[in-house]
Amino acid sequence: MTKPLVATGHFTGCFGCHMSLLDIDERILDLVQLVEFDKSPINDIKTFNRPVDIGIIEGGVSNSENVEFLREFRKYCKILVAIGSCALTGGVPAMRNTVPLKECLQEAYLDGPTIVNGVIPNDPELPILLDRVYPCHEVVKIDYFLPGCPPSGDTLFNAIVALLKGDALALPYELVKYD
Repeated sequence: MTKPLVATGHFTGCFGCHMSLLDIDERILDLVQLVEFDKSPINDIKTFNRPVDIGIIEGGVSNSENVEFLREFRKYCKILVAIGSCALTGGVPAMRNTVPLKECLQEAYLDGPTIVNGVIPNDPELPILLDRVYPCHEVVKIDYFLPGCPPSGDTLFNAIVALLKGDALALPYELVKYD
């Protein structure tokens, strides 16, 4: 019998949600008995080989490459779970949403206190920055949301196991409270 496939991806953020996934400690061995990871930084597979049962994404959407990657990711996932504040609300990267993009670029590359002979990067290889950082659900349909910055390893492990069993994500309050 084949194992369910899980893929993970990341966008604009700190990668802390993937670190929380690793914080399940020895339960990672239990998890790899239950699932096979397809596309993920965990196994360094960079492209999808086939559709997956569960996709897990973190980070906000801040550039054209993020949009393209998220739309492609959605196509391959039966269930898509957004984890962490950046994926759910834009998180810390969305702090730039209060300032027009032109002003952000000017401050970062031309007028900042440590800038000498600054130039705004314009290489055609660089993805185009969006007008703001978007939460993932504003770009594609998300099936489940797990809050936190980052969500705990326990939250991620319990959510993945529940989805694998076909159970509702009825996580205990202690795993989703932030007060």
